[in-house]
Amino acid sequence: MALTLSFLDDPRVGEQLSSTAARMGVRLGELTEDIQGFILESIPALRDDDRVTSMLEASVQQNVDTMLHVLRHGLETTRIDAPAAAVEYARRLAQRDVPPTALIRAYRVGQTRFLRRCMENLLQHTSGDHVEGATTLRMVERTSDYVDEIVEQVIAAYEQAREEWLQHRGAVLSGWVRSLLQERDVNVELAESKLGGYRLRQHHLGVVIWTADHAGERAPISTLRALADALAQAAGCRERPLFVARDESSAWVWLPLGSRTTVAREALEKVLTATPGGQARAALGEPAAAVEGFRRTQRQALGAQLVALASTRGRPALTPFIEVAPIAMMCADLEATRDWVAETLGGLAVDDERHSMLRETARVFLASGGSYATTAEQLTLHRNTAQYRVRKAEELRGRPLREGRLDVELALLACHWLGRAVLRSA
Repeated sequence: MALTLSFLDDPRVGEQLSSTAARMGVRLGELTEDIQGFILESIPALRDDDRVTSMLEASVQQNVDTMLHVLRHGLETTRIDAPAAAVEYARRLAQRDVPPTALIRAYRVGQTRFLRRCMENLLQHTSGDHVEGATTLRMVERTSDYVDEIVEQVIAAYEQAREEWLQHRGAVLSGWVRSLLQERDVNVELAESKLGGYRLRQHHLGVVIWTADHAGERAPISTLRALADALAQAAGCRERPLFVARDESSAWVWLPLGSRTTVAREALEKVLTATPGGQARAALGEPAAAVEGFRRTQRQALGAQLVALASTRGRPALTPFIEVAPIAMMCADLEATRDWVAETLGGLAVDDERHSMLRETARVFLASGGSYATTAEQLTLHRNTAQYRVRKAEELRGRPLREGRLDVELALLACHWLGRAVLRSA
């Protein structure tokens, strides 16, 4: 015989919910403190510094306040947005590499504590021996304890199995990509099936992504994979990118462009600078088609990465191959490049602030076709100042900048990108 729950439609149920929520809302601060303390006691991973703990308090308070408002006024939860403090707290935990399971468990634990306090308040303000209410409270707590314990074990088993599967799949995928990059004769249909359906008969944009390792910490593969997906979205890709992890802090990525041959680099740069700490870096090849283009754009991206890694000065988050193509070849032998730069620029190839300022002025001057007016405009200088700096650069070099102009432009470009790696110490 089916059990009917029509008594839930009794108007008195809504009235008691509303009155209970109103009474608890008066003591919101005490309720928040109790739930927060229970969460921190249950989940050691959330015991961070005072600033993060205060963010947890704000998250708990806004969540509890919102829930009490829902109960008091009978609102539909489908129309409720997550509180701002709760969203910000989740973002901060992500930035500190706290696993999502800790955040999810915080909500389970907090829910159990909230329900207990609600039931206690309800029982205190109703008559009777409260056997049914006490039984309900015990059922809720025992069920919550069971779910909390089982979910932790199940998630641990899930994560282990998924990690093993991803490692296996990643190894297989990496092997097929290496074969595709090295072998001349390729069975396209077979290769596409082994690459997870990534289409080779289209235009590709090769990208190398990595993290700037300043604190000795490495980005998890999931972070790099998410970055690859974000770059693909910014590039307007209609399909998922091909992602191959190279080590614990870098990956090769191919963005599927279909028939397109251009990508807005500004959109990609915004994705990189928006990452936590702004530590994400990327090197781009040029869009290219079919299997040979798949190989070529990746070689170009690796060349651009060489320039970015060889640079000893702060560089943009994005390094496009088209801007550094000749410099990429120089990175293969930095010692020989340093000697050639010294021979080409003479006394201008010194690593200090003054010489750097003069080299940059000379570089812009030659790139603008020898126009003092354009140089002054691009560097925000007075025309006479630009003219003076060009003259000083020529004095230090020992001959006019236009003498061996192509070599001079290339040497100045190498200094611009590689800095002290190709300069003499002051």
